[in-house]
Amino acid sequence: MTDIIIVRYGELALKSTGVRNWYERKLVKNIAAMLNLRDVKYSQITREWGRIFVHTTDPGAARAVADVFGVVSTSPAIVSNAAIGDAAKVCADIGENIIEKGESFAIRARRTGNHSFSSRDIGTKCGDAVWERLESVGHDPSVNLTDPDKEIFVEMRQTRAYIFTKIFKGVGGLPLGTQGKMVALVSGGIDSPVSAWLMMKRGVKIIPVYCDNEPFSDGTTRERAMECIKILADWAPGHTLKVYEVPHGENLAAFLADCNKKNTCLLCRRTMYREAFEIMKNEGASGIITGASLGQVASQTSANMYAEIYELGIPLYHPLIGLDKTEIIDIANRIGTFNTSIKPATCCTAVPDYPEVKAKCDALALEEQNVNIEGLVADSVSKAKFIRINSLIK
Repeated sequence: MTDIIIVRYGELALKSTGVRNWYERKLVKNIAAMLNLRDVKYSQITREWGRIFVHTTDPGAARAVADVFGVVSTSPAIVSNAAIGDAAKVCADIGENIIEKGESFAIRARRTGNHSFSSRDIGTKCGDAVWERLESVGHDPSVNLTDPDKEIFVEMRQTRAYIFTKIFKGVGGLPLGTQGKMVALVSGGIDSPVSAWLMMKRGVKIIPVYCDNEPFSDGTTRERAMECIKILADWAPGHTLKVYEVPHGENLAAFLADCNKKNTCLLCRRTMYREAFEIMKNEGASGIITGASLGQVASQTSANMYAEIYELGIPLYHPLIGLDKTEIIDIANRIGTFNTSIKPATCCTAVPDYPEVKAKCDALALEEQNVNIEGLVADSVSKAKFIRINSLIK
């Protein structure tokens, strides 16, 4: 039985009153959008100091809300009056239903507001009620406060008590949309969707950009990238993702024809950054997100990453910079992009056999003098097309 879903948040509580109020309103809006996406029925969403409550009898709402950025944890709860006797009766009813013969239990109590009793008083009275009920049905009750078989939680607030047995861990972070917009370079591999998701978790609304390397790749690569973006969209209900496709193959052809082949990937990346920067400015965004992880591939050595940004002055964010591949894969599995990212797709055929791993900081800038880099970027951006993607999964 469920009367309500308790929603807990973390960092929001550290903000000033005005900012916290704005963040909470944004979080409530995002919670409503997630519930609508998952077809969870609810009557209203209310706020109290330190808590948000979803009024629903559907216990599945707790898992849905736990997937909203900014939520630390959720619990399906039964509501009683803010009196120890009423809470104790609910605890006894729950205990009789969930505690098997021979199992130990513990009451975890906390309170907030002005009361004539303490949290310890709540724990004692509710524990006594459970003990007596179990004895009355022929159980041999035992209390274990260290490692109990079953736990019953009581959260006593000013006017109501909330009793629950489950806590679902949320994704945490900040409410989506509170930290502005950023362009996210998404290739469809394992790393870039995870990187975009991590910035979404920090409250950033993303503008995905896919650079199409055709004829050096084909439609399988694009399809994989778009599937990953659709999965990211399901983490952002209520927020439409504007996705750009930028033709990039002619740029690679120019680098292969007129530049040192070992620098192809680095020149490619610098050009992608420039293209993303133009989109960023047009969209009023404030940064560019990449999937770079230090040392993971040849183009991501520290020397190369310095050379890639030399003289560009572009605001880049690398959320994966200190993570190893297993950590990134764990997140990809968690968010649902991993199986899509490992689908067969044509690798870029412009990648050199022996790529540069220790580029000089000014080498790439000198190489770019062999091509009309400004013209290439302007042409690619002018030919870019965009689509809008909304949450699709029910």
